[in-house]
Amino acid sequence: MLAIAVGTAALIIVLSVFNGFEDIVKGLYGDFYSDIRIAPAKGKFAEFTPDLLNKIHAVKGIDKTSFFAEEKAVLVNGDFQTIVYLKGVDAVYAQVSNVSAHIDKREGIYDLGETDAPKIVAGAGISNAVNADPNDKLSNLVVYLPNRKATNFSSMDAMHSYNVAIAGIFAIQQEFDDKYAFTNLAFMQYMLDLKADEYSGMDILLKPGVDENKVKQDLEKVTGSALKVQTRYEQNQGLFSIMQIEKWVIYGILSLILVVAAFNMIGALTMLVLEKQKDIAVLKAMGAHDTRIQNIFLSEGLVLAIVGGLSGMLLAFVICMLQQKFHLIELTGNTFIINYYPVQMHIQDFLLVSFTVFTVAVLAAWLPSRKAAAQLFSLKS
Repeated sequence: MLAIAVGTAALIIVLSVFNGFEDIVKGLYGDFYSDIRIAPAKGKFAEFTPDLLNKIHAVKGIDKTSFFAEEKAVLVNGDFQTIVYLKGVDAVYAQVSNVSAHIDKREGIYDLGETDAPKIVAGAGISNAVNADPNDKLSNLVVYLPNRKATNFSSMDAMHSYNVAIAGIFAIQQEFDDKYAFTNLAFMQYMLDLKADEYSGMDILLKPGVDENKVKQDLEKVTGSALKVQTRYEQNQGLFSIMQIEKWVIYGILSLILVVAAFNMIGALTMLVLEKQKDIAVLKAMGAHDTRIQNIFLSEGLVLAIVGGLSGMLLAFVICMLQQKFHLIELTGNTFIINYYPVQMHIQDFLLVSFTVFTVAVLAAWLPSRKAAAQLFSLKS
């Protein structure tokens, strides 16, 4: 029972820690990516005609929509330079995404400027790469974007350049901080020679409680094959898939603890069968069927599993609650956004572990119980 309890508690605690990290990562990605994105299936830009927009806005469940234009650019500040993904967004983007919430007041504000006076909000990694400071009014930031109409890419005409000012610095996580900078949409359309209704895509905020997959299906009916519609999960499918695979691998590895407990159970029940040989012989002499004998030892195994499993679940619940409330076990290194192991208990994990314990217990108890029922014992010994 102790072995089963330890294995059960270990499974639930580790799965709960994985849930905690997963929630944190999803929250960070949720602050950057929208609920649904519509982007060109081929190429970088697409036209969103008034007729198409009317059909999109007619889809139920959509709260707000925001256009964006995105392109690789070179950001230069004197002798410093770096490549960035410059994303021009409209005024609604601050409501569709939560990037503005990750700007420290000491690191500027969320201000994208105007078409003729553009400002950028850059990631912390980009800011460090070009030595840009929102509090430095004398900085000389220049952004270089490709000229889409250029025919000779080896000449100076291959790039457009414009002076910009840095208004704020956001810090979400390194993947975004080292890659993205934001400016106003009109400036990006001007620099990229885009039409008034030509964009890189549309970010969509859904109403609370709406099924994103249902909205995606409705949008695909009106956008056609020229545009692709992606949920937040599909925009980061690689990351979320890896996280799920890691969780299942850990589950499989820790289930080996229960397998070890199963061997203990097999040994204990086998010894019990040997001790009860005469009792089994008496029961059979009284007319007990083999199935009756087998069920006795199966019941013994299930009792061990139930008591050990429930004890392990209770232990895991108490440990997880203490960790949530008092943060007993800390993360070392001070390199993460929190300094303790996050824990998030899910009822699905308890059900999964219960099923695992039950399955292992039945398989472990079946062998000695079958052996007890099949063997013939004699009272003359």
